[in-house]
Amino acid sequence: MSGEGLEVRGLCKRFGSVPAVAEVSLTLPAGAFLTFLGPSGCGKTTVLRLLAGLELPDAGLIRLGGRTVFSHGEGVFVPAGDRGLGLVFQSYALWPHMTVFENIAFGLQVRRQDRAAIAEAVRQALAYMQLDGLEGRYPQELSGGQQQRVALARMLVARPRIFLMDEPLSNLDARLRMDMRGELKRIHRDAEATTVYVTHDQGEALTMATHVAVMRAGRIEQLGSPREIYRRPASLFVADFVGSPGINRIAGRLAAHGDVVGLETAAGRFATTAPAALAGREVVGAVRPEDLELTDPDGGRRVEVYAVLAGGGETVIQVNLGPVRWSVKTSKEVEWEPGTPRGLSVPPHAMLLYDRDSGRLLHPPLANPGGSERG
Repeated sequence: MSGEGLEVRGLCKRFGSVPAVAEVSLTLPAGAFLTFLGPSGCGKTTVLRLLAGLELPDAGLIRLGGRTVFSHGEGVFVPAGDRGLGLVFQSYALWPHMTVFENIAFGLQVRRQDRAAIAEAVRQALAYMQLDGLEGRYPQELSGGQQQRVALARMLVARPRIFLMDEPLSNLDARLRMDMRGELKRIHRDAEATTVYVTHDQGEALTMATHVAVMRAGRIEQLGSPREIYRRPASLFVADFVGSPGINRIAGRLAAHGDVVGLETAAGRFATTAPAALAGREVVGAVRPEDLELTDPDGGRRVEVYAVLAGGGETVIQVNLGPVRWSVKTSKEVEWEPGTPRGLSVPPHAMLLYDRDSGRLLHPPLANPGGSERG
């Protein structure tokens, strides 16, 4: 879809002396799926509530679907009920004294729509969310997954152009969360609605979204595609926060030997693809565990196995590399004992380099610098 889905400029919100949201800005095309990802207290839920009209910003601009719903400078504030949004929360927020049918139909009834039209819209929503036969039950008679489907059906029946979701899967077990991720992607595709989704679960963020905004202390640390966030994290904070097991790090100094720039560290020298202009910089090198390979002891940098953590389809091997401990992730099954010597292969192209003082990515450069926005 073309056109504007969401625009936020200079959004700020304080609670007393605490800045919960500080100068957040972003623009999304219509039909995008944006996930706000970050640790507890980073401001992601507050941003969602500001978009929904449930909190009043202290400053900034919010445009939804090309319509200004908040402007501090122009004195515009459109109430939550008039923003044309679909909301789904962690708690489901179902009326316990209403049946499934009544919960789904409630919003349409408030708008005084035709009774027959309401019945048909609810029937379609029940069928779409695989809730046929449950319309006469009450929320307390449903499983957690069924309650979540009712909450989604209630949102869909109103046909909003923008969905806002605040950790809607956090109360479900791991198997059901995975199933519901697929359902949410299907709903997003079929409805073609711009979606804003808040989570602290990086698996949800990376598998469902078209855009991911990693937040830190009320600001957007990086905004980009899931692949960019994972493969080219713009800062050490993003690199550390995204990925399991965590990214491997080692501090050192870049030094040129002829046309090759290497990273000199307490664990030895690592080859890099850095340009000669970066020689002399104090940096932190970072490598994803799946980009490493363990070989015969004489086939690479010598390390010792610290622990082997088998996890079904993948195995994580922790190794001692000089003064640091790194993780290597593989799909192979291994049974090495602690202390087993191995060779560690570190591909030069896999080494990310960050400025030691600022923590910002130096090399390789971001593929789309314009897609990375700091609030």
